Amino acid sequence: MNTSLQNLSLVDVGIAALLIVVNGAVSVLLKLDLERKLAWAAVRTVVQLLAIGYVLGWVFQYDRWYAVLPLMALMTLIAGFAGAQRGSRTYAGQRADSIVSIWVSSWLVAAVGLFVVIRIRPWYAPQYAIPILGMILGNTLTGVSLGVERMTEELTARRDRVEMALALGATRWEAAQEPARQAVRAGMIPTLNQMAVVGVVSLPGMMTGQVLAGQSPLQAVRYQIVIMFLIAASSALGTVGAVLLTYRHLFSAEHRFLAARLVERTAGRA
Repeated sequence: MNTSLQNLSLVDVGIAALLIVVNGAVSVLLKLDLERKLAWAAVRTVVQLLAIGYVLGWVFQYDRWYAVLPLMALMTLIAGFAGAQRGSRTYAGQRADSIVSIWVSSWLVAAVGLFVVIRIRPWYAPQYAIPILGMILGNTLTGVSLGVERMTEELTARRDRVEMALALGATRWEAAQEPARQAVRAGMIPTLNQMAVVGVVSLPGMMTGQVLAGQSPLQAVRYQIVIMFLIAASSALGTVGAVLLTYRHLFSAEHRFLAARLVERTAGRA
């Protein structure tokens, strides 16, 4: 059976958009006070996806490395900023730490996937490079944001024990290793949960897209396996990197816990 995927009209998209009313109804009935946030999120979804659709259409048509790389860099910067927005506490330099950890881990792993595993020619082919990096970035920023949030929360909750350990002669790493361990665990859990049910409970986006486009299910599965392992590696590397950078900012070389650097988050600060 060979069935081509139907092109969706604006009317079709509008009908699907009406389903957001279900969310609004739940919010009203349960008095969740989320109606405005839902409406704003729906508007942002439409605007952002339409915008990236037009941009990708131009990039795909132009198909040059100097058009692809800036878009990938912009995606990475946005992911870095987003990764620094989570949690009730922050510190000076968190935004830079988030950008560095996400950039290094995601680009390194994406390079392995594009150059070593998939081996596309040319390497900057936008239909491969941009979606693959996008999937890696999305999951890496989740790990980074959760890891840093847990690290700051653990250090705040364990402040007395951390400072006592330092006072008794422990090194800064000995005092911080348990919060760091818990932070890395928190950052890796979402990816592990996703891997545990992939193909059984959920069919991931890349695999579904390839099947809908007419690709062999087995080939789609192989690509999805590669993507899942790339995501897992990048998420782990990014989380570890972010936690270590946080540790570096909050502990001095003289083995002191710089708790004063942890502040309640305020608008516009990261």
